[in-house]
Amino acid sequence: MTTVYHRYAAHVADALADLVRSGDLPPGLDTRHVTVESPRDPTHGDLATNAAMVLAKPAGMKPREIAVGIAQYLIGLPDVASAEVAGPGFLNITLNPGVWQAELRTILAEGADYGRSTMGGGKPINVEYVSANPTGPMHMGHCRGAVVGDALASLLDYAGFAVTREYYINDAGGQVDTLARSAHLRYLEALGGVVTIPEGYYPGDYLIPVGQALAAELGDHYALLPESEWLALFRSRTVAMMMDLIRDDLALLGIHHDRFFSEASLGDAVGAALADLDAKGLIYEGVLEAPKGETADDWEPRPQTLFRSSQFGDDSDRALKKSDGSWTYFAGDVAYHYDKLRRGFTGLVDMFGADHGGYVKRMTAAVAALSDGAVALDVKLVQMVRLFRAGEPVKMSKRSGSFVTLADVVHEVGKDVVRFIMLTKKSDTQLDFDFAKVVEQSRENPVFYVQYAHARICSLQRRAAEAGMVLPDADLTRLDDEELGLVKFAAQWPKIVEAAAASNEPHRIAFYLNDLAAAFHSLWNRGNDDPSRRFLIEDDVALTAARLALAKAAAQVIANGLGVMGVEPAREMH
Repeated sequence: MTTVYHRYAAHVADALADLVRSGDLPPGLDTRHVTVESPRDPTHGDLATNAAMVLAKPAGMKPREIAVGIAQYLIGLPDVASAEVAGPGFLNITLNPGVWQAELRTILAEGADYGRSTMGGGKPINVEYVSANPTGPMHMGHCRGAVVGDALASLLDYAGFAVTREYYINDAGGQVDTLARSAHLRYLEALGGVVTIPEGYYPGDYLIPVGQALAAELGDHYALLPESEWLALFRSRTVAMMMDLIRDDLALLGIHHDRFFSEASLGDAVGAALADLDAKGLIYEGVLEAPKGETADDWEPRPQTLFRSSQFGDDSDRALKKSDGSWTYFAGDVAYHYDKLRRGFTGLVDMFGADHGGYVKRMTAAVAALSDGAVALDVKLVQMVRLFRAGEPVKMSKRSGSFVTLADVVHEVGKDVVRFIMLTKKSDTQLDFDFAKVVEQSRENPVFYVQYAHARICSLQRRAAEAGMVLPDADLTRLDDEELGLVKFAAQWPKIVEAAAASNEPHRIAFYLNDLAAAFHSLWNRGNDDPSRRFLIEDDVALTAARLALAKAAAQVIANGLGVMGVEPAREMH
């Protein structure tokens, strides 16, 4: 869609081209960093451009000289009320009210599609998120990455990319053997045995029904057989049941992946990926230096198969094969991303827990090497969530089997609250989740504040209908400057979408919605002091129609933003 910002970015580009033609600007300037934004202070106008500031140095001119030339071009456009140069060369643009009245009609006409973008151009992008070990139900440690990843996938889809939501099942490591042994104990227990869960096994009660299901299916056939006879079977059966449990937990949050990729299915992909790197001269046999903090006595230098990761920005080269001939965990991840590239993705995003921050450089290096720099891997780090009840921390211990499950939290406060709160901060900063505060009906609770704005607008529409008000087509010239200010804020939505998608930062949507809700509540509250400024004026149907059109547009943008976040807009508050 073409927005006000797109149109005026094009007008600024035309102004620059005109200045080049007239000889007032040198040709060939790089204009990629020229932007048209909303000024931070609305008294400075409707739009601002940095064109003069960006181009002054390469043009060998003073910013103000360029800004004056652009202003002279823009003031000749019929929709521009003023174009003023401020400071050393900032250009502030004020548009005629008719522009914003037209944009309000555009919001209402496009409805749920207002803000959708074609910036992605249908490019295939893979978003891998959650990818928790299949050793138990989802807990709150997984929740934030799940929500952020899912919201990012929705955002990228909304911005025009062809998105695949992917989950990588870590089903080939030692932890799944431990899971199988733990399930075998629960199987013996289901057969009537008395068992003790050893240290290092998975003690959670969630394996009791797994053991019961295995006992019902298999009888006592594997009760006395050696581990070699049952380990592989119990591993595959238990992983499958754990993945069913994980899918059910994710579904409580409205999360559904397009593909579940099994680590165990990689097979010879490791060899193929390493052959590709080897053909590029990026693999060698060598000895790594001791890691920082290791003393010479602690470190045993050993020949290993290494990847020249340092050529691609990593701190050092990385081991692919251990001295005993087995692949490193990193080698498996290289193969997995090689598989993604072979599937044709031109963009890759991984959600990593913050404790994997040291892994980022080696993975981005591997993707750069495998794709010859054509595909970038963007790794988003997700910090932990701290749980509180009325200000008191909730203690969790996965080792003891006592932890707060995702299902418990969703059942207590609801899917929409969980999803919204997980997006109220940038993912790489710590987030506190207080069970009392997230359901509090106050200005400080962003979930309530945004939902309340939408519900208030729905109540307006119901009250107008109940009063029997037959509303004509809205005469939007009845809206005052403050009311048009809400239109200007709503009109930022398409630009917010593109900026958030370009940076892979879905939390920007939550920030924007909170500000948009604040702008609406501010308009609502002015009617508390002055009845003539309320949205419903019974003896002025035309003014009511205009204000309801304004409110409906704000509600539409709120609903569109909540939709990207995976949150249902509230029609009434309880």
